[in-house]
Formats: sequence, C-alpha cells, structure tokens
Amino acid sequence: MIGCHAGRFFQVTAAGGSYQDGLTAVVQGCPPGMELTEQEIYGDLLLRKPGADELSSPRKEPDLPVIYTGLNAADTVENAGNRNHTNGTPISILIPNLDRHFIHIKQYQDTNRTPRPGHASYASFMKYGADDDAIGAGMFSGRYTSTIVAAGYVAKKVLKRCGIRVFSYIREAAGVRCPDVDHEKAFEYTENYKRMRHDYDPFYQQVYVGKRITPEMRFLEKTKVLAEIEQQIDAIRDKAVKMNPAEIKGKYGVHHILCCPDVKAANEMVDACNKITKTGDSSGGIVEVVVLGVPAGIGEPVFNKLDGELGRMLGIGAVKGVEVGAGFGVKDLTGFQNNDQMHSENGKVVFDSNNAGGITGGLSTGQPIVVRLAVKPTPTIDKPQHTIDKYTLENTNLAAITRRDPTIVGRIWPVAENYTAMVILDNLLAHYGYQMLKSKW
Repeated sequence: MIGCHAGRFFQVTAAGGSYQDGLTAVVQGCPPGMELTEQEIYGDLLLRKPGADELSSPRKEPDLPVIYTGLNAADTVENAGNRNHTNGTPISILIPNLDRHFIHIKQYQDTNRTPRPGHASYASFMKYGADDDAIGAGMFSGRYTSTIVAAGYVAKKVLKRCGIRVFSYIREAAGVRCPDVDHEKAFEYTENYKRMRHDYDPFYQQVYVGKRITPEMRFLEKTKVLAEIEQQIDAIRDKAVKMNPAEIKGKYGVHHILCCPDVKAANEMVDACNKITKTGDSSGGIVEVVVLGVPAGIGEPVFNKLDGELGRMLGIGAVKGVEVGAGFGVKDLTGFQNNDQMHSENGKVVFDSNNAGGITGGLSTGQPIVVRLAVKPTPTIDKPQHTIDKYTLENTNLAAITRRDPTIVGRIWPVAENYTAMVILDNLLAHYGYQMLKSKW
C-alpha cells in the first residue's frame, strides 16, 4: 500500500490498522534536543480516542503510545541531561490496539460481505481483493487518525518553540453553529478544554500521573504494563471521576463533552446530535483550525501552495470539504468586498479583513491562518440500507451492528489541528532554509 506518507522536510509515515496489533507513526525531520514523552503525546491522543463520551464509539481503546525510536536512551555523556531528548533520527510512535475481542471481529465477519454505504469497504475490496483488511476497516478506519495526532503533536511542539500556535474547535455540529469567537479567547478555551480532559481521563491519571509508565522504562517494561492494562481497561474506566457539567463549566469554563468555545452552542449541538442518534442515524459538522504567529512568506507557488497543502486534509477520513478564509462564501462577494485591504500602523502592515484566511498566492500573509473542514455523518448507522453481496453481486440490505460514532466531528478536531501543524512545520523548515540562503547574497 502506497499513499501513507506525507511531507518533504517534516515527513510522516502511517502504518497499521484498526484490528491489527496496532498502528505506527514514523516521523522524520524533528530537530535534536527536544524532550519528548509519551504522556504529552497521549495528552493529545486522548482527545480523539473512542469511548470518551456519549457522542463517540463505545470502543474502549486507551490509545496509549510507546516511543520506540528517536530518543536518547541515556545521557550521551555522563550528566549531559539529554536522556529522552530527540536525537535527529526518525521517531517511531507505536499505538497498540488493546480493545480487540472476538465478538467484535465476528460482527465484522458477519457483515463484511455486504459493504457499508458511504464507507470505503466496497472500493477497498475492489482495490485489494479478498485479502483486503476488512476487519474494522483496517487502514480505512478512523483509528488510523491516531497516527496523525501523534505525529502532529511532535510538529506542534516544535512550532510552539518558534512562536506559532495551532488550535482547533468544533464550529458546527448537527446543524447548530457556534458564533464567531475572538481567536485569543478561542485559543484559551481550547487549552482549558484539553486541561479538563487530562484531569478527567482515568488512563492519563493512572498510567502517567500515577507513573505506571515513565520515560525511564525500557520498551519491554512498557509493553508488560500495556499487557496488564489490556486486562484492566474496564476497571480503570470504572475509576474515572464522573463529569459534572456545572462543576466543569465553573472550574474550567468549558463544555464537558464538546470542544466548542461557546457552551450554550455546545449544549445545543449535543441535543441535536442525540436527537438524530435516537433514530439510528448519524450527523456531521464543521471543524475550524486557526494558526497564530506564522510569519509572512511561508509556502511555495504553483504545486505546493500553502492552502493547497492544507487542502490535503481531504485525506482525513470523513472530511469532504476544506475551505480557507471565506472559502465557498467568496462566490457571494464582489472583488471590493473580498479583497483584504491593508494599511501601515507604527511600521507594521495591518489588514482590514481576513477573507483570504491568511494565505494569498499560496503564501502566508502573516495574518491568522483559518481553515474549516466539512465532516460528513458517520457512514455506519443503525438503519436498513440497500447494498450488495460483494462476492455474488446479489442485492441485499444492511443494518449496522458494529460499534459506531453517532457523530465524528467531536473526534476530528484534534486530527485537523495536528495535521495542520504537520503542514505548517514542513513549510516553515523550507522557509527557514530559503531565507538563510537569500541572506547570503
């Protein structure tokens, strides 16, 4: 299988599948000298993992990562203090599948002859044949996005050191739209939301805060703990502190389920999603990603335009549209209305608007980069649908019995956030090199 690799200077390769032994993200292009821990990577993985709330699949994958390569195993010289620092070599992050049980495999076996409408199951069978990894949809499952989140966290940490912030949130779900929110306030909200999720996640607290897995442990020591956790998933989940919406809003100022920077809108989103779910159906929405602190001039012309590279997020499962700035709304504007006029203030260029979403001609303008992703409804639904037997081509009906997400939008935003970080860092590395060469003349 090709097509599982992205990037030029910051490169990411994804491997694995939903019901294989796990998934892997291999990251190249991370500079040496950065401390990196499994706890902080998991801090982002837990934002997209299933089984966290009423709007996600009941699958109970912990998504606990193991950094296998790319870090110094010990201080390079005595008392150097660079143990667990990146060393410039490829970083491999393993994400074992721990919630695999025969009952669920059997459900897929019983329904795999009949492709799920709206899913990749028919097209992947036509491409790969009878050996297509159809248990849990393999690489076409939403589980593969965990590799993007893990790799993207590495990129995001590098960008933060460069003064660039990347964040994302739910802009719309089940037809309910979040009102416009100031970027700084939205960033603060998402940071508080992540802190809340860390505090309430039982695996974060027991495995990392409780030091069952530490950076000092060897790989085999960590896998031994993971084998124990595989047998304790339910027990660990049962120890989770029950979320009280009012207490969470009072302490963190956020919604207890959705990362939407307007709590009233978030409540309405949950109600709208649940109303649709009760009918056996699913719903979609819109995710918005914002990047602050990007210098002007990042990107390339023609085939590697920055907005074109961000458009590659169409490759995220369930994403059916990507727009930058005003996006499709530009069709209703005149040139005068759409143009972002500019003026000078105290020696700095200031734009009067940002319909371009921070990108013109494929290059960043120095304004906030704003990208929105349209997320389709979950294709796995509990309603009878017309389909075929992929071996005999006989017509038949399908009603899903597998574990499913009532809506995917609540799990896509961390994927979009970290994918964007990968794209921005890839282009930032090229930009730094170009500017350095330019300064030599």
